[in-house]
Amino acid sequence: MKCRDIVEILERLAPVKLAEPWDNVGLLIGDMNQEIKNIMVTLDITSQVAQEAAERKADMIISHHPFIFKPLKRITEDDYTGSVVRMLIRNNISVYAAHTNLDIAWGGLNDALAKRFGLNKVTPLHTISSQSYKKLVVFVPKGYEDVVREAMSREGAGWIGNYSDCTFMASGIGTYKPLEGTNPFSGTVGKLEKAEEIRIETIVSSEKLGKVVRSMLNAHPYEEVAYDIYPLELKGEETGIGRVGLLKEAVTLEQLIKNIKKELGISYLRYVGDKEKEIKKIAICSGSGAEYIPDCVRQKVDVYITGDIKYHDAQSAEHAGLCLIDAGHFETEHIVGSLLADYLSGILPEGSVHVFCSQKHRNIMKMI
Repeated sequence: MKCRDIVEILERLAPVKLAEPWDNVGLLIGDMNQEIKNIMVTLDITSQVAQEAAERKADMIISHHPFIFKPLKRITEDDYTGSVVRMLIRNNISVYAAHTNLDIAWGGLNDALAKRFGLNKVTPLHTISSQSYKKLVVFVPKGYEDVVREAMSREGAGWIGNYSDCTFMASGIGTYKPLEGTNPFSGTVGKLEKAEEIRIETIVSSEKLGKVVRSMLNAHPYEEVAYDIYPLELKGEETGIGRVGLLKEAVTLEQLIKNIKKELGISYLRYVGDKEKEIKKIAICSGSGAEYIPDCVRQKVDVYITGDIKYHDAQSAEHAGLCLIDAGHFETEHIVGSLLADYLSGILPEGSVHVFCSQKHRNIMKMI
């Protein structure tokens, strides 16, 4: 498969537009036309990981953390980043990063954590945006309503929850007078016409509106199409950083800590709070999420699981009555390898591309 095919599949899960403005995601090194046969997935790209990719004949590395984050002033062997870039280019290895877009995306890293911890009724911890909708109304000559309706539905119009092709249709009489220079679908130039028409109305997400309108116009038999677009107060699916969810049954903080250690394969973590406190409502944020402690307090969660908690952040949480679990930056994100490997293997045609996880990515922080 081509590199662009892999990129398109990745961005179905984690669209680049979801990434934070400061982030650097997408194809960082490579050629969209490159043939890809072997893909290695990893949390980070280090010199050891790059060497591993070369030895295992990887054509592409997909990482969570962007290897190129700040602008490069030079690419030389004397510079660590430059030396790794040179190694990757010498071995014709493309590099793709899915970072905050994968954190935010539904089905992404935070949802993978929520699933591991057994959370239900999951919502964003910190909402960034919510989908907006428009109502599209078009008038179609009788007999053509299904053609136009199906054209709009194919491009995503009429989705309400788990239902597709949702429209409302009503019949009526439309009037028009073709003027000089027109080529009317029916009727005579200069004469007022009355036609049986069907009013079709449907709901469309703002991001799909352009494609839906173009498809509708292409399918419509009229030379000039009468249609309306109305703004709606209705808000759709929210997207955001982190997740909040509920356990099926309450557990003590001590039991939750044991479960987290087991699920993430860790021996040590830091926590704030009473070990006997009952926990039901949990917030999580992979990586480093101390800045969302106020969101946890506002949503009245029992415990917040994240990484990189600073001392004074922990004090603030304790003062607000919030339990904290610092499970570590690496520990809350290293599952990204299996997440992406499983996702790609489930979509790519069988036998087309070999996807495997790096064995060299590791947490450089050690405990004694």
